[in-house]
Amino acid sequence: MDDEEIKNILWLSGLKNAVSFNGKPNRKAIMGKLMAQSKDLRLLVQKINPLLDEIIKKINELSLEEQKDTLLKLDPNALDKEKSEKEIKILPELPNLENYNKLVMRLAPYPSGALHIGNARMIVLNDQYIKKHNGELILFFDDTIGSPKSLRDTPKAKYVLPEAYDLIEDGLKWLGVKYSKIYYKSDRLEIYYEYCEKLIKDNIAYVCFCSASDFKEKFKNKKKDCPHRNASIEENLNEWKNMLDKKYRETEAVVRLKTGMDQKDPALRDQIIMRISEARHPRVGEKYVIWPMLEFSWAIDDHLIGVTHIIRGADLIKEDFIENFIWDHYKWKKAEFLHYGRIKFSDMKLSKTEARNKIQDGTYDSWDDPRTWSLQSLRKRGIKPEALKQTLLDLGMSMTGIKFSVTWLYSKNQEIIDEYSHRYFYVENPVKIIINKVPFKEKIAEPLILPNNPKKGNRKIRCTSENQQIEIFISETDSKRFSIDDLIRLKDLMNTRIKSINLSEKIIKAEFHSEELERSFPIIQWVPKLNYIKVSILKPDGIVYNGFGEINLKDIPLNKTIQFERYGFVNPIRNDENGLFCYFTH
Repeated sequence: MDDEEIKNILWLSGLKNAVSFNGKPNRKAIMGKLMAQSKDLRLLVQKINPLLDEIIKKINELSLEEQKDTLLKLDPNALDKEKSEKEIKILPELPNLENYNKLVMRLAPYPSGALHIGNARMIVLNDQYIKKHNGELILFFDDTIGSPKSLRDTPKAKYVLPEAYDLIEDGLKWLGVKYSKIYYKSDRLEIYYEYCEKLIKDNIAYVCFCSASDFKEKFKNKKKDCPHRNASIEENLNEWKNMLDKKYRETEAVVRLKTGMDQKDPALRDQIIMRISEARHPRVGEKYVIWPMLEFSWAIDDHLIGVTHIIRGADLIKEDFIENFIWDHYKWKKAEFLHYGRIKFSDMKLSKTEARNKIQDGTYDSWDDPRTWSLQSLRKRGIKPEALKQTLLDLGMSMTGIKFSVTWLYSKNQEIIDEYSHRYFYVENPVKIIINKVPFKEKIAEPLILPNNPKKGNRKIRCTSENQQIEIFISETDSKRFSIDDLIRLKDLMNTRIKSINLSEKIIKAEFHSEELERSFPIIQWVPKLNYIKVSILKPDGIVYNGFGEINLKDIPLNKTIQFERYGFVNPIRNDENGLFCYFTH
């Protein structure tokens, strides 16, 4: 980053701040935001300080109108609220909406675990359309049997988790999503049986006894009919009754839809619509052994509950085909399909099944564990639902695949929490500094609670000396930056000169230099040895980091984000005899 680029950043930040505060730039607020936004800038603090002072001086010489004019030359959209970064991108209009009396959409979560950030896109899109058009949103638990009973003990098995129902509703509540009613597929087996039998009677479905491998290799791949496809209606009805009477075991028989063995896409050739599963279901036990495939159940349910528009990922277009096939057969009015491209979440691993397994084996504490990326874990970290919704809506409905960066979410969240998250000092992996020749017995440092809003007042951190000596703690990361004879600024306290460094013993010795603010020195946070609180921080990778925080942390409210200066935002979860425990936000 060259000098010209740094100056542009400082001018832009300074002017934005000045315009926001009626022409009077707040240096601490500008510096605080710059340091929070960029690690690169934090490393250049000695160069930035004199440049910022010079730029603020020039900004103060401009009238408010001149400040606005200069700001617009640097960023033409800086004052345009309609083009603000906080604006949610406009979603495309729903097709043929005028053909329906009311917009009806549905959410279809599979209850194998808590909703995670990847599931949220579909939810947020549906919710946004419903709110825009005053439509009806239905929560429909897609709780058909997942993996066969024989696979239930394998690590990758997908099956219904009893607590997932409540977890899903809890996640939707956090997102502010409201729905009119709840359905469960597990309550509707008799309906699927009825329509399956109708399809058999219409000679458009049949009972197949081919193994999966035989059907694929001998028939599907060769576009040939299997020997069961042309059985009579009476034979198929009889075999269907045998399936219902539990005369066949898992994998021995399925019902296939006659979509056509000549379909161009092999995946669409005579799809399975019903199969046998002997797994126990948490809601209906072992009452039913025949379960519908998703595409078939949706063809029936979307018609019966009156869905008008369906949003799904581009990878599920096959489901469109099956639904359309059945709707055409029954001459039902069709719903409209909308699709969006896949998102690749390269910064995180998203799998409800893997998360469930790691919770069960004790690797993760619960669905709140940040490594699950569940909505519960995001809430615990201090991520605001508005930030997640804005981030996902900004992706729009593009069919192009998107590589999602979690920094988008963090940026949106910071815009929301920055203005009210109180600041505090925290030092990780503390290193002691012994400062000699201190000319006072006691000093109270008074850093601002909110640098961007001085009216919120100051914190008080008491620091006392004994025999002209003070002992404080700084972070190990800061300690590794120093050399002997370096001058450093202990924020809002004093300037010191480093005299000796022993990092193996975590002790640095220094001497008092001066009290006046000197911006050319590195400015670091600190905690007095005689007045601190233990702090633990759980990071998104599941590792807990420990350190000391200023004593004012003893009285802070829980579950309200704060910012540790030059470190990041955290959400305090617990404050007890063991100290303060926080989730790292970003």
